[in-house]
Amino acid sequence: MGVGVDVAEGPGGERRYGEFVVVRRHAYVAELALDRPKAMNAVSTDMARSIAAACDALAADRDVRVVVVTSTHERAFCVGADLKERNSFSDAELVRQRPVARAAYTGVLELPMPTVAAVHGFALGGGFELALSCDVIVADRTAVVGLPEVSVGVIPGGGGTQLLPRRAGAARAAELIFTARRLEAAEARELGLVDELVAEGQDRTEALALAARMAANSPVGLRAAKRALRLGHGLDLRAGLDVEDAAWRSVAFSGDRAEGVAAFNEKRKPEWPGE
Repeated sequence: MGVGVDVAEGPGGERRYGEFVVVRRHAYVAELALDRPKAMNAVSTDMARSIAAACDALAADRDVRVVVVTSTHERAFCVGADLKERNSFSDAELVRQRPVARAAYTGVLELPMPTVAAVHGFALGGGFELALSCDVIVADRTAVVGLPEVSVGVIPGGGGTQLLPRRAGAARAAELIFTARRLEAAEARELGLVDELVAEGQDRTEALALAARMAANSPVGLRAAKRALRLGHGLDLRAGLDVEDAAWRSVAFSGDRAEGVAAFNEKRKPEWPGE
């Protein structure tokens, strides 16, 4: 789905995907920054293509151990789908746009390495779904989250009907989706819709720090642990343990495992081969 997206190199290894997505590297952490400030990061067709293209590239980069999704807008993470663009669509154009939009959300969801969302301000509709697609959500006290899609005649279509109940439970997710209500940061944290609540303006800093702590660990182990967590969710215990066993076998004879055990016994910091 990244076909047709221009990729440009910037200073310090920064890479821009199309007009609205920037990827920056912080050692083994990659920062995927939503950068459409004039529209509060509303996800247009072009922006969706750029998100998908950036995720395709990150998924294939073995040097990236953790991805952090951030926003360059001061008052919003992402306000969801670009409804001004949608208003101009014919039915046929909306049908053609659907797989493009879906690829953006699944691109984040299916990244093989751990992902962290750094949320401030509005994270609504598709914006909140991008955050829900991440493994951990760090939010500052300005955050306002919600899935208001039924208020404009649609449903959460970026994973919200499936991801929200996995965090909040079926009944709570139903209440939030059916009422289309917005939640401020404190209530969102109380209900488990965000994982860490930090001081205003500190979401990006804290998310990158958390990602750095994750990235200090084995990249092979991180990816296998994420695979086990994702594939095992919702299975009965026996099936889940089989998923875990398969993930264990994929790392047990790896170079990372050999290095990790050696470093432990030699009382030194491991130097992960990443294989």
